[in-house]
Amino acid sequence: MESMSTPENPQSLSDMIDAITKTFVISHESDPDDRLAKALVYNAGRLAWRMREMGVETEYKTSVSDVVTDADRAAERFVAGALEQLRPEDGILGEEGAARESASGRVWVIDPVDGTYNFTAGSDYWCSALALAEGNTTDPEQLILGAVHRPAMGYTWFGGPGLPTERDGRGVDKLADAPVEQLCLATYLHPRFMGEETTREAWLRVTRQFATVRMLGSASVDLASVADGTQDVWLQHSVADWDWLPGRALVEGAGGACTKVEAGGVTWSLAGNPQAVKQVVGLLTA
Repeated sequence: MESMSTPENPQSLSDMIDAITKTFVISHESDPDDRLAKALVYNAGRLAWRMREMGVETEYKTSVSDVVTDADRAAERFVAGALEQLRPEDGILGEEGAARESASGRVWVIDPVDGTYNFTAGSDYWCSALALAEGNTTDPEQLILGAVHRPAMGYTWFGGPGLPTERDGRGVDKLADAPVEQLCLATYLHPRFMGEETTREAWLRVTRQFATVRMLGSASVDLASVADGTQDVWLQHSVADWDWLPGRALVEGAGGACTKVEAGGVTWSLAGNPQAVKQVVGLLTA
C-alpha cells in the first residue's frame, strides 16, 4: 500500500481528491477485494490525518458531539470515487452521503472517519473503516469482509466470517470463551439517553456485571480491538451500518459472536466471545 502524494497547486480540494483517486485507480486496477479494501482504508485514513494537520473545518449535525469535517467528506469522496471505477457493478453506501445502487448485489459500506469528535479534538482514537456485504446492509445475506485503519497506531485490521482476522498481516488469536465478570466492556451511551429510564436500566444491567468499562468514542476501533483481544466485549444501541459492519466482520473472523438485541426500547449491537455475548443477551432481556 502506497502513500498518496498531493498534486502541486490544486485548484480546489475536489480537484486534489480527483487527482489522488486517479493515481490510486491506476495502481490498484488489478487488486482482489482484500487488497483493495486494505489499501482504501489505509489511504483514506492517511488523507484525513494529513488534512487534520493542515486544519479542517468542522460542522455540527445533530449536536456538539455529532460532527463532520471536510476531511470526512474528502476521504469518502476518494473511497467512493475509487470504487466507482474499480468496482462499477457494486453498490456504495457512505456515512457522508455517497450512494450508488448495486447491479451485482454487493455493497461497499464506507465510514471515512469513525470517531470524528475524537478526530476534531486531536485524539488518536479514530479510524477509517470499510465493509463489503451482499444484500441489504441492515441485514446482509452475506458479510464478506471488513477493513479498519487506525492512522495513529499504524494498524490495519482485515477479516470476515470466511477470512481469518489479521492485524498488519498477522493473524489474531481466536476469541476464547470467558464470563463477563472477568472482562472489559467497550460501550457508549449518549448523555441524553441517560434520562431514558428503560434504555438506561438495560445498559446498567449489563455494565454492572463487567470487571471494567471503557467509553472511547469509535465503534470500529472498539470492535477491531475486540477482534484482536485488546478489548473484550462491545455494546452500543442504534448503530448505523457503517459503524457496525466493518467491525462485525473482524470479530466474526476472529471466531467471535455478533448479534442485535431489542431491549429498553432500542436495538443493541453486541459483539465478543460467544459465552459473554450469550450472557449479555440474557442481561439485556431480563
